[in-house]
Amino acid sequence: MTHCDVVVLGAGASGLVCAAQCAKRGRRVVVVDHADRPGLKVRISGGGRCNVTNRRVQAENYVCANPHFVKSALAQYPSKRFLAFLAAYGVETVEADHGRLFCVPGAAAVVAALLREAEEAGVSWALGEPIREVLATDNEFQVHCRTRSFASRSLVVATGGPAWPRIGATDFGLRLAEQFGLRVFPARPGLVPLRASGDLVGFCRELSGISLPARVVVEGARIPDSIEDALLFTHRGISGPATLDASLYWRPGRHLAIDLLPGRNIGEMLAQAPRREVRNALAAALPARLAELLCRRHGWSGQAGSLPKKQRLDLERTIHAFPFHSSGTEGLDKAEATLGGVDTDEVSSKTMEAKAVPGLFFIGEVLDVTGRLGGYNLQWAWSSGFVAGQRA
Repeated sequence: MTHCDVVVLGAGASGLVCAAQCAKRGRRVVVVDHADRPGLKVRISGGGRCNVTNRRVQAENYVCANPHFVKSALAQYPSKRFLAFLAAYGVETVEADHGRLFCVPGAAAVVAALLREAEEAGVSWALGEPIREVLATDNEFQVHCRTRSFASRSLVVATGGPAWPRIGATDFGLRLAEQFGLRVFPARPGLVPLRASGDLVGFCRELSGISLPARVVVEGARIPDSIEDALLFTHRGISGPATLDASLYWRPGRHLAIDLLPGRNIGEMLAQAPRREVRNALAAALPARLAELLCRRHGWSGQAGSLPKKQRLDLERTIHAFPFHSSGTEGLDKAEATLGGVDTDEVSSKTMEAKAVPGLFFIGEVLDVTGRLGGYNLQWAWSSGFVAGQRA
Protein backbone atom coordinates (compact mmCIF):
# COMPACT_ATOMS: atom_id res chain seq x y z
CA MET A 1 0.00 0.00 0.00
CA THR A 2 1.46 3.34 -1.10
CA HIS A 3 0.45 6.26 1.11
CA CYS A 4 0.09 9.76 -0.36
CA ASP A 5 -1.94 12.92 0.15
CA VAL A 6 -4.04 12.89 -3.03
CA VAL A 7 -5.05 10.20 -5.49
CA VAL A 8 -6.48 11.48 -8.77
CA LEU A 9 -8.53 8.92 -10.69
CA GLY A 10 -8.19 9.75 -14.36
CA ALA A 11 -5.33 11.18 -16.42
CA GLY A 12 -7.53 13.27 -18.68
CA ALA A 13 -7.83 17.04 -19.04
CA SER A 14 -9.29 17.82 -15.62
CA GLY A 15 -7.21 15.23 -13.79
CA LEU A 16 -3.90 16.49 -15.16
CA VAL A 17 -4.64 20.10 -14.22
CA CYS A 18 -5.84 19.10 -10.74
CA ALA A 19 -2.83 16.88 -10.07
CA ALA A 20 -0.38 19.63 -10.99
CA GLN A 21 -2.14 22.18 -8.79
CA CYS A 22 -2.19 19.81 -5.81
CA ALA A 23 1.50 19.00 -6.23
CA LYS A 24 2.39 22.70 -6.45
CA ARG A 25 0.94 23.04 -2.94
CA GLY A 26 3.39 20.44 -1.67
CA ARG A 27 0.93 17.56 -1.75
CA ARG A 28 2.11 14.06 -2.61
CA VAL A 29 0.00 13.18 -5.64
CA VAL A 30 -0.54 9.98 -7.62
CA VAL A 31 -2.55 9.91 -10.85
CA VAL A 32 -4.18 6.56 -11.59
CA ASP A 33 -5.55 5.60 -15.01
CA HIS A 34 -6.44 2.35 -16.75
CA ALA A 35 -4.88 3.64 -19.99
CA ASP A 36 -1.15 3.42 -20.69
CA ARG A 37 -1.03 6.99 -22.02
CA PRO A 38 -2.41 10.11 -20.34
CA GLY A 39 -4.69 12.62 -22.04
CA LEU A 40 -6.27 10.28 -24.59
CA LYS A 41 -9.41 12.36 -25.17
CA VAL A 42 -7.37 15.55 -25.42
CA ARG A 43 -5.08 13.94 -28.00
CA ILE A 44 -7.96 13.17 -30.37
CA SER A 45 -10.18 16.18 -29.67
CA GLY A 46 -10.95 18.37 -32.65
CA GLY A 47 -9.52 15.76 -34.98
CA GLY A 48 -6.14 16.27 -33.32
CA ARG A 49 -6.29 20.07 -33.58
CA CYS A 50 -7.65 20.46 -30.04
CA ASN A 51 -10.19 23.24 -29.53
CA VAL A 52 -8.68 24.18 -26.16
CA THR A 53 -11.17 26.86 -25.09
CA ASN A 54 -13.38 29.69 -26.30
CA ARG A 55 -13.22 33.49 -26.09
CA ARG A 56 -16.90 33.64 -25.12
CA VAL A 57 -17.06 31.27 -22.16
CA GLN A 58 -20.09 32.00 -19.98
CA ALA A 59 -22.36 29.94 -17.76
CA GLU A 60 -25.03 30.12 -20.49
CA ASN A 61 -22.86 27.91 -22.69
CA TYR A 62 -23.39 24.93 -20.39
CA VAL A 63 -26.26 22.49 -19.89
CA CYS A 64 -26.66 21.69 -16.21
CA ALA A 65 -29.59 21.09 -13.85
CA ASN A 66 -28.20 23.98 -11.79
CA PRO A 67 -27.18 26.62 -14.36
CA HIS A 68 -25.35 28.70 -11.74
CA PHE A 69 -23.01 25.91 -10.62
CA VAL A 70 -20.29 26.55 -13.19
CA LYS A 71 -19.92 30.28 -12.48
CA SER A 72 -17.47 30.08 -9.59
CA ALA A 73 -14.99 27.72 -11.26
CA LEU A 74 -15.09 29.61 -14.56
CA ALA A 75 -14.45 32.87 -12.70
CA GLN A 76 -11.56 31.41 -10.71
CA TYR A 77 -9.91 29.96 -13.80
CA PRO A 78 -11.16 31.71 -16.98
CA SER A 79 -10.02 30.89 -20.49
CA LYS A 80 -7.36 33.61 -20.46
CA ARG A 81 -5.54 31.81 -17.64
CA PHE A 82 -5.32 28.59 -19.60
CA LEU A 83 -4.14 30.49 -22.67
CA ALA A 84 -1.46 32.10 -20.51
CA PHE A 85 -0.43 28.65 -19.29
CA LEU A 86 -0.05 27.40 -22.86
CA ALA A 87 1.92 30.50 -23.85
CA ALA A 88 4.27 29.95 -20.91
CA TYR A 89 5.06 26.50 -22.31
CA GLY A 90 5.49 27.81 -25.84
CA VAL A 91 2.21 26.49 -27.22
CA GLU A 92 0.67 28.87 -29.75
CA THR A 93 -3.08 29.14 -30.29
CA VAL A 94 -5.17 30.58 -33.10
CA GLU A 95 -8.75 31.85 -33.03
CA ALA A 96 -11.33 30.50 -35.48
CA ASP A 97 -15.02 31.31 -35.96
CA HIS A 98 -17.42 31.50 -33.02
CA GLY A 99 -14.54 32.38 -30.67
CA ARG A 100 -13.04 28.90 -30.85
CA LEU A 101 -9.35 28.70 -29.98
CA PHE A 102 -7.22 25.91 -31.43
CA CYS A 103 -3.72 24.72 -30.67
CA VAL A 104 -1.46 25.53 -33.64
CA PRO A 105 1.01 22.62 -33.20
CA GLY A 106 -1.81 20.17 -32.44
CA ALA A 107 -3.34 18.38 -29.47
CA ALA A 108 -0.17 16.49 -28.58
CA ALA A 109 1.48 19.81 -27.66
CA VAL A 110 -1.30 20.55 -25.16
CA VAL A 111 -0.86 17.15 -23.49
CA ALA A 112 2.92 17.63 -23.44
CA ALA A 113 2.53 20.98 -21.66
CA LEU A 114 0.14 19.49 -19.08
CA LEU A 115 2.49 16.56 -18.42
CA ARG A 116 5.51 18.81 -18.14
CA GLU A 117 3.75 21.01 -15.58
CA ALA A 118 2.65 17.97 -13.58
CA GLU A 119 6.07 16.33 -13.63
CA GLU A 120 7.84 19.57 -12.70
CA ALA A 121 5.51 19.78 -9.70
CA GLY A 122 6.38 16.22 -8.65
CA VAL A 123 3.27 14.25 -9.65
CA SER A 124 3.65 10.45 -9.65
CA TRP A 125 1.93 8.12 -12.09
CA ALA A 126 0.18 4.76 -12.02
CA LEU A 127 -0.78 4.25 -15.67
CA GLY A 128 -2.11 1.04 -17.16
CA GLU A 129 -3.70 0.28 -13.79
CA PRO A 130 -7.41 -0.60 -13.99
CA ILE A 131 -9.14 0.19 -10.70
CA ARG A 132 -10.53 -2.87 -8.95
CA GLU A 133 -12.00 -1.30 -5.81
CA VAL A 134 -12.32 2.00 -3.97
CA LEU A 135 -12.95 1.98 -0.23
CA ALA A 136 -13.33 4.64 2.45
CA THR A 137 -12.33 4.35 6.10
CA ASP A 138 -12.74 6.93 8.84
CA ASN A 139 -9.69 8.91 7.78
CA GLU A 140 -8.59 7.80 4.31
CA PHE A 141 -9.57 6.47 0.92
CA GLN A 142 -8.10 3.26 -0.45
CA VAL A 143 -7.72 2.60 -4.16
CA HIS A 144 -6.92 -0.95 -5.18
CA CYS A 145 -5.70 -1.37 -8.76
CA ARG A 146 -4.61 -4.36 -10.80
CA THR A 147 -1.07 -4.49 -9.35
CA ARG A 148 -0.86 -1.58 -6.91
CA SER A 149 -2.82 -0.05 -4.02
CA PHE A 150 -2.91 3.51 -2.71
CA ALA A 151 -4.19 5.25 0.42
CA SER A 152 -4.84 9.00 0.65
CA ARG A 153 -6.72 11.64 2.61
CA SER A 154 -8.14 13.16 -0.60
CA LEU A 155 -9.61 11.38 -3.61
CA VAL A 156 -10.35 13.21 -6.87
CA VAL A 157 -12.64 11.52 -9.38
CA ALA A 158 -11.75 12.74 -12.87
CA THR A 159 -12.80 9.69 -14.83
CA GLY A 160 -15.05 11.44 -17.35
CA GLY A 161 -18.28 10.06 -18.75
CA PRO A 162 -19.13 7.07 -20.95
CA ALA A 163 -19.02 8.96 -24.27
CA TRP A 164 -16.34 7.70 -26.69
CA PRO A 165 -16.19 4.14 -25.31
CA ARG A 166 -13.83 3.17 -28.14
CA ILE A 167 -10.99 4.83 -26.22
CA GLY A 168 -11.94 3.17 -22.96
CA ALA A 169 -14.49 5.65 -21.57
CA THR A 170 -16.87 4.12 -19.00
CA ASP A 171 -19.40 5.13 -16.37
CA PHE A 172 -17.02 4.17 -13.55
CA GLY A 173 -17.09 7.64 -11.98
CA LEU A 174 -20.88 7.68 -11.91
CA ARG A 175 -21.01 4.27 -10.24
CA LEU A 176 -18.40 5.41 -7.73
CA ALA A 177 -20.47 8.47 -6.86
CA GLU A 178 -23.48 6.24 -6.25
CA GLN A 179 -21.32 4.01 -4.06
CA PHE A 180 -20.70 7.02 -1.83
CA GLY A 181 -24.39 7.88 -1.74
CA LEU A 182 -24.38 10.82 -4.16
CA ARG A 183 -27.26 11.42 -6.53
CA VAL A 184 -26.45 10.78 -10.18
CA PHE A 185 -28.45 11.74 -13.27
CA PRO A 186 -28.45 8.96 -15.90
CA ALA A 187 -25.82 9.41 -18.60
CA ARG A 188 -27.10 10.33 -22.06
CA PRO A 189 -25.32 11.10 -25.34
CA GLY A 190 -24.46 14.76 -25.89
CA LEU A 191 -22.94 16.55 -28.89
CA VAL A 192 -24.17 13.68 -31.03
CA PRO A 193 -25.69 13.23 -34.51
CA LEU A 194 -29.46 12.81 -34.71
CA ARG A 195 -31.30 10.11 -36.63
CA ALA A 196 -34.19 10.99 -38.89
CA SER A 197 -37.61 9.38 -38.59
CA GLY A 198 -40.24 8.38 -41.13
CA ASP A 199 -39.80 9.55 -44.71
CA LEU A 200 -37.01 11.89 -43.62
CA VAL A 201 -34.67 8.89 -43.52
CA GLY A 202 -34.78 8.57 -47.30
CA PHE A 203 -34.62 12.35 -47.69
CA CYS A 204 -31.42 12.58 -45.65
CA ARG A 205 -29.93 9.53 -47.36
CA GLU A 206 -30.31 11.20 -50.76
CA LEU A 207 -28.51 14.27 -49.41
CA SER A 208 -25.79 12.39 -47.52
CA GLY A 209 -22.52 14.31 -47.57
CA ILE A 210 -24.07 17.73 -48.24
CA SER A 211 -23.16 20.47 -45.76
CA LEU A 212 -24.59 23.97 -45.51
CA PRO A 213 -24.91 26.83 -42.99
CA ALA A 214 -28.07 26.52 -40.92
CA ARG A 215 -29.87 27.88 -37.90
CA VAL A 216 -31.53 25.28 -35.67
CA VAL A 217 -34.37 25.76 -33.20
CA VAL A 218 -35.28 22.96 -30.79
CA GLU A 219 -38.99 22.88 -30.02
CA GLY A 220 -39.75 23.52 -26.35
CA ALA A 221 -36.11 24.12 -25.37
CA ARG A 222 -34.73 27.20 -23.69
CA ILE A 223 -31.55 27.99 -25.56
CA PRO A 224 -29.80 31.21 -24.47
CA ASP A 225 -28.18 31.81 -27.85
CA SER A 226 -29.14 30.82 -31.36
CA ILE A 227 -27.59 27.68 -32.82
CA GLU A 228 -26.15 28.75 -36.15
CA ASP A 229 -23.38 26.71 -37.73
CA ALA A 230 -22.74 24.09 -40.40
CA LEU A 231 -25.24 21.25 -40.76
CA LEU A 232 -24.35 17.97 -42.46
CA PHE A 233 -26.79 15.47 -43.94
CA THR A 234 -25.87 11.83 -43.28
CA HIS A 235 -27.23 8.51 -44.53
CA ARG A 236 -29.32 8.23 -41.34
CA GLY A 237 -30.08 11.82 -40.38
CA ILE A 238 -28.13 14.98 -39.64
CA SER A 239 -24.80 15.85 -38.07
CA GLY A 240 -22.35 18.75 -38.17
CA PRO A 241 -21.71 21.43 -35.52
CA ALA A 242 -25.26 22.85 -35.58
CA THR A 243 -26.76 19.41 -35.00
CA LEU A 244 -24.30 18.46 -32.27
CA ASP A 245 -25.14 21.65 -30.38
CA ALA A 246 -28.87 21.10 -30.86
CA SER A 247 -28.57 17.55 -29.51
CA LEU A 248 -27.82 18.97 -26.06
CA TYR A 249 -31.36 20.35 -25.93
CA TRP A 250 -33.19 17.67 -27.90
CA ARG A 251 -35.39 15.18 -26.06
CA PRO A 252 -37.63 12.41 -27.45
CA GLY A 253 -40.77 14.03 -28.84
CA ARG A 254 -39.15 17.40 -29.49
CA HIS A 255 -38.88 18.50 -33.10
CA LEU A 256 -36.29 20.68 -34.79
CA ALA A 257 -37.01 23.62 -37.07
CA ILE A 258 -34.08 24.21 -39.40
CA ASP A 259 -33.52 27.49 -41.24
CA LEU A 260 -31.70 26.34 -44.38
CA LEU A 261 -30.95 29.90 -45.44
CA PRO A 262 -30.14 31.88 -42.27
CA GLY A 263 -29.78 35.62 -42.64
CA ARG A 264 -31.51 35.72 -46.02
CA ASN A 265 -35.15 35.88 -47.11
CA ILE A 266 -36.13 33.31 -49.72
CA GLY A 267 -39.39 35.15 -50.47
CA GLU A 268 -37.52 38.32 -51.40
CA MET A 269 -35.00 36.34 -53.46
CA LEU A 270 -37.75 34.73 -55.52
CA ALA A 271 -39.54 38.07 -55.96
CA GLN A 272 -36.36 39.54 -57.43
CA ALA A 273 -36.20 36.82 -60.09
CA PRO A 274 -39.85 36.08 -60.99
CA ARG A 275 -39.06 34.53 -64.38
CA ARG A 276 -36.48 32.14 -63.07
CA GLU A 277 -37.35 28.48 -62.61
CA VAL A 278 -37.98 27.77 -58.92
CA ARG A 279 -35.43 24.97 -58.87
CA ASN A 280 -32.73 27.19 -60.38
CA ALA A 281 -33.59 30.05 -58.05
CA LEU A 282 -33.23 27.78 -55.03
CA ALA A 283 -30.03 26.24 -56.42
CA ALA A 284 -28.50 29.72 -56.54
CA ALA A 285 -28.74 29.89 -52.74
CA LEU A 286 -28.72 26.23 -51.66
CA PRO A 287 -26.77 23.12 -52.70
CA ALA A 288 -28.21 22.04 -56.07
CA ARG A 289 -29.07 18.52 -54.92
CA LEU A 290 -31.00 19.90 -51.93
CA ALA A 291 -32.86 22.41 -54.11
CA GLU A 292 -33.84 19.71 -56.60
CA LEU A 293 -35.00 17.27 -53.91
CA LEU A 294 -37.08 19.91 -52.14
CA CYS A 295 -38.80 20.87 -55.38
CA ARG A 296 -39.52 17.24 -56.20
CA ARG A 297 -40.75 16.49 -52.68
CA HIS A 298 -43.09 19.49 -52.48
CA GLY A 299 -44.13 19.76 -56.11
CA TRP A 300 -42.65 23.23 -56.66
CA SER A 301 -42.20 23.88 -60.38
CA GLY A 302 -42.47 26.57 -63.00
CA GLN A 303 -41.33 30.17 -62.73
CA ALA A 304 -40.84 31.68 -59.29
CA GLY A 305 -43.31 34.46 -59.97
CA SER A 306 -46.00 32.00 -61.06
CA LEU A 307 -46.06 29.94 -57.88
CA PRO A 308 -49.54 29.83 -56.31
CA LYS A 309 -49.72 31.63 -52.97
CA LYS A 310 -50.21 28.39 -51.04
CA GLN A 311 -47.08 26.86 -52.59
CA ARG A 312 -45.08 30.05 -52.07
CA LEU A 313 -45.96 30.10 -48.37
CA ASP A 314 -45.13 26.38 -48.13
CA LEU A 315 -41.76 27.06 -49.76
CA GLU A 316 -40.94 29.91 -47.38
CA ARG A 317 -41.91 27.85 -44.32
CA THR A 318 -39.90 24.87 -45.55
CA ILE A 319 -36.74 26.84 -46.29
CA HIS A 320 -36.76 28.86 -43.08
CA ALA A 321 -38.31 26.31 -40.70
CA PHE A 322 -37.69 22.89 -42.22
CA PRO A 323 -39.33 20.38 -39.84
CA PHE A 324 -36.96 17.63 -38.72
CA HIS A 325 -38.38 14.78 -36.64
CA SER A 326 -35.78 12.62 -34.93
CA SER A 327 -36.14 9.01 -33.87
CA GLY A 328 -33.17 9.33 -31.52
CA THR A 329 -29.45 9.99 -31.34
CA GLU A 330 -26.57 7.93 -32.69
CA GLY A 331 -25.77 6.94 -29.11
CA LEU A 332 -22.77 7.17 -26.81
CA ASP A 333 -20.54 5.51 -29.41
CA LYS A 334 -20.81 8.61 -31.62
CA ALA A 335 -21.25 11.20 -28.86
CA GLU A 336 -18.50 13.72 -28.14
CA ALA A 337 -19.75 14.38 -24.61
CA THR A 338 -22.02 13.03 -21.90
CA LEU A 339 -25.19 14.64 -20.61
CA GLY A 340 -26.07 13.84 -17.01
CA GLY A 341 -23.63 12.81 -14.31
CA VAL A 342 -23.11 13.60 -10.65
CA ASP A 343 -25.78 16.01 -9.42
CA THR A 344 -24.04 19.34 -8.85
CA ASP A 345 -26.20 19.97 -5.78
CA GLU A 346 -24.08 17.26 -4.13
CA VAL A 347 -20.85 19.19 -4.74
CA SER A 348 -19.44 22.55 -3.66
CA SER A 349 -19.27 24.88 -6.66
CA LYS A 350 -16.23 26.64 -5.15
CA THR A 351 -14.09 23.54 -4.47
CA MET A 352 -15.72 20.56 -6.26
CA GLU A 353 -15.72 18.69 -2.93
CA ALA A 354 -18.66 16.41 -2.14
CA LYS A 355 -20.72 18.07 0.57
CA ALA A 356 -21.49 14.81 2.38
CA VAL A 357 -18.08 13.14 1.95
CA PRO A 358 -15.12 15.31 3.04
CA GLY A 359 -12.02 14.73 0.96
CA LEU A 360 -13.93 13.38 -2.06
CA PHE A 361 -13.88 15.57 -5.19
CA PHE A 362 -15.55 15.30 -8.60
CA ILE A 363 -14.31 17.26 -11.62
CA GLY A 364 -14.76 17.45 -15.37
CA GLU A 365 -17.27 15.47 -17.39
CA VAL A 366 -18.23 13.14 -14.53
CA LEU A 367 -20.34 16.02 -13.20
CA ASP A 368 -23.72 17.03 -14.60
CA VAL A 369 -22.13 19.79 -16.69
CA THR A 370 -22.00 19.66 -20.48
CA GLY A 371 -20.71 22.48 -22.63
CA ARG A 372 -21.75 23.43 -26.13
CA LEU A 373 -19.47 22.69 -29.04
CA GLY A 374 -16.50 25.00 -29.35
CA GLY A 375 -14.00 24.40 -26.54
CA TYR A 376 -16.45 24.80 -23.66
CA ASN A 377 -16.06 21.26 -22.34
CA LEU A 378 -12.28 21.46 -22.22
CA GLN A 379 -12.52 24.82 -20.48
CA TRP A 380 -14.77 23.20 -17.87
CA ALA A 381 -12.13 20.51 -17.42
CA TRP A 382 -9.37 23.10 -16.91
CA SER A 383 -11.49 25.22 -14.55
CA SER A 384 -12.96 22.46 -12.39
CA GLY A 385 -9.57 20.73 -12.19
CA PHE A 386 -7.90 23.95 -11.11
CA VAL A 387 -10.33 24.78 -8.29
CA ALA A 388 -10.26 21.23 -6.92
CA GLY A 389 -6.47 21.42 -7.01
CA GLN A 390 -6.56 24.36 -4.60
CA ARG A 391 -8.35 22.28 -1.97
CA ALA A 392 -7.66 18.56 -2.40
